[in-house]
Amino acid sequence: MRKNWGNCREFQCKEGPERKKGYVNGSIDGVLFGIQGNEDGNNRTDKDQKKVELTTSLTGVLLQYKYKLFRNCITYVEETWKSFRVVCREEKMAAKQEVEKGNANITEPLIVQEKQGEAQIKSNNGGLRMVLLSIFVAVCGSFEFGSCAGYSAPAQYGIMNELGLSYSQYSVFGSILSIGAMIGAISSGWIADSIGRKGAMRMSSMVCIAGWITVYLSFGSVSLDSGRFLLGYGIGILSYVIPVFIAEITPKNHRGTLATANQLFIVTGLFIAFVVGAFVTWRTLALTGILPCMVLLVGLFFIPESPRWLARAGYEREFKAELQKLRGVEADISEEEAEIQEYMVTHQLLPKVGIMVLLDKQNVRSVIVGVGLMVFQQFGGYNGIVFYADQIFVSAGVPPNLGGILYSSLQVIVTAFGASLIDRLGRRPLLMVSAFGLLLGCLLTGISFFLKAHQLAPNLVPILAVTGIMVHIGFYSVGLGPIPWLIMSEIFPLHVKAIAGSLVTLVNWFGAWAVSYTFNFLMNWSSHGTFFGYAFVCAAAIVFIIMVVPETKGQTLEEIQASMNR
Repeated sequence: MRKNWGNCREFQCKEGPERKKGYVNGSIDGVLFGIQGNEDGNNRTDKDQKKVELTTSLTGVLLQYKYKLFRNCITYVEETWKSFRVVCREEKMAAKQEVEKGNANITEPLIVQEKQGEAQIKSNNGGLRMVLLSIFVAVCGSFEFGSCAGYSAPAQYGIMNELGLSYSQYSVFGSILSIGAMIGAISSGWIADSIGRKGAMRMSSMVCIAGWITVYLSFGSVSLDSGRFLLGYGIGILSYVIPVFIAEITPKNHRGTLATANQLFIVTGLFIAFVVGAFVTWRTLALTGILPCMVLLVGLFFIPESPRWLARAGYEREFKAELQKLRGVEADISEEEAEIQEYMVTHQLLPKVGIMVLLDKQNVRSVIVGVGLMVFQQFGGYNGIVFYADQIFVSAGVPPNLGGILYSSLQVIVTAFGASLIDRLGRRPLLMVSAFGLLLGCLLTGISFFLKAHQLAPNLVPILAVTGIMVHIGFYSVGLGPIPWLIMSEIFPLHVKAIAGSLVTLVNWFGAWAVSYTFNFLMNWSSHGTFFGYAFVCAAAIVFIIMVVPETKGQTLEEIQASMNR
């Protein structure tokens, strides 16, 4: 039982020091209320006694209230602490259960995801293998291109000696390749759209085989030029259809690297022509040009047609099947398929195009970019150096066969290096670096011939000439050699690609013919002036690239073409 703290008797003190001090209830009430008793507690009056009883009653009530308040506070704190501990325990248990549940949910999907990832990788690898196979077959035509372009240099002295050709007659033989290529370029777009990309490559291969056989059997300038013309016509078509085919079948993230295989195999064919030509006769060298054509003809039976061409031609079922084959059996092609089909629907609503449509506002920028790059590619002097490399090295005091092998092998190495950079650095940076390098190479070569003409520093002349040519060839191969063909295959909408691509290819081959035909005349006029003129063209190319050429890295063909039309 609790004591009644309001009962005054319970708080009366016994005899002792506290009593003598006169403080009531051991000084508790005295402290609270300042009530003092008499020095002798027995002598308190009734009034004082009542006052003390009242005071002690009030004090007891107050103390009881304080006690209850204190106990309530303690109880509240205890209950709050217990609740807090319960909540913490529940949260801990919930977190533990969530982790256990999460582990259970994550473990199984990870296995599934891993299997799906492996399947996707396997599917992508299967599709990429088909893309690589298709590109390998196609670039056999690029190899043929290089073989034709590189044939004239190592075969020059053999043909001239055996058939009794003059320098002017051999100049016609060297340049007529470009004339045939110009005619092939004019018809290349129409042929590729009419019989397909594979059909165009197949036809070109057969034309080139006929050309090589004609060259091999030649005993005069007429048959020799006829065979050379057929070769030019064949590679004029190939030079258009191969980069277009590669761009249309290749995923956007790999298009730059894989499309550069076109230029890589061109310079490889050029290199092989120089190497083989150093050891065999010109007739045997002509027979070696048939081999890549045969590989191309056979390989075309094992690769798919361009899905974009099939969609444009209305082969809906074949379009889906060939796209699936290129991306992998289990790959999801729905997004790419929808994008191509949407573009084709827009394409079908457009009217038939003529040459004047290239001057329309939505197409003129693409035409300027494509044509401009080809002009600067050719008039920088590259083809003059390639077609008459032997003469340049002889004039510089270097054995012609050795010089040709050196610079053609450099082309292969630098082109392969550029291919590894094009999808990482982009098209524009490599074009800029290439143009600066061409400018430097032309200046070095021009200075060497200037010193030779004025009989200054004779020991330095061959070093500067060879260095300038090697710099020129190397920087050409990393940028202005392959990239204009790549950009040409990317920037034109499908409904104008045939006519625009034919125009760009025609400009390219016209430039090649003009440079190769005029190179000897220019060198006789002023050897150093010729290269200083090419240097001016390279300087103009730098300005053109900065001001006009777009970056196309990492975009689909449809995205590139939409951005060019803005």
